[in-house]
Amino acid sequence: MNKEELAKEIFNVSYLTGKFVLRSGAVSNEYFDKYQFECQPLLLNEIANHLLQIIPTDFEILAGLETGGIPIATVLSIKLGKAQVFVRKKAKEYGTKKLAEGIKISGMKVLVVEDVVTSGGQIIKSVEDLRKEGAVINSAVCVIDREAGGKENLSNAGIQLISLFTLTEIKNFSVK
Repeated sequence: MNKEELAKEIFNVSYLTGKFVLRSGAVSNEYFDKYQFECQPLLLNEIANHLLQIIPTDFEILAGLETGGIPIATVLSIKLGKAQVFVRKKAKEYGTKKLAEGIKISGMKVLVVEDVVTSGGQIIKSVEDLRKEGAVINSAVCVIDREAGGKENLSNAGIQLISLFTLTEIKNFSVK
């Protein structure tokens, strides 16, 4: 599947219109139900194949953000043979009380994986938390950048955002 075909498929299975409150608090009349493209193994595999072509290579561990980044990070982990951690929005309050489940991240170069980015707020918060645990993070990758300030906000926080698609691209590919 080429990039245009992938964009059309993602759009067809996950694009919704209506009134939606985003994580950032903004209200939008369009929404990508990311779980619709993440729950389909063939589509998720194609997404990972295309991400492999654009992600940096200078990292040791993938960090999938709860919940949408985890399936993408898992497929990338398998394809790359690199370990991953599962990052909670906040450390659990029982048991190990961990924020990042999996292997040790202290001193490791970590690539953050997210599905859809709007303001970048969750990535920024998660990166701050992971850096407190000693992770070295310079980049994050996502499937769709909604072009709502996330890339700029992440850049201001010292994080390069690499997106497979922008909202404009995915919509342009889908109307052809």
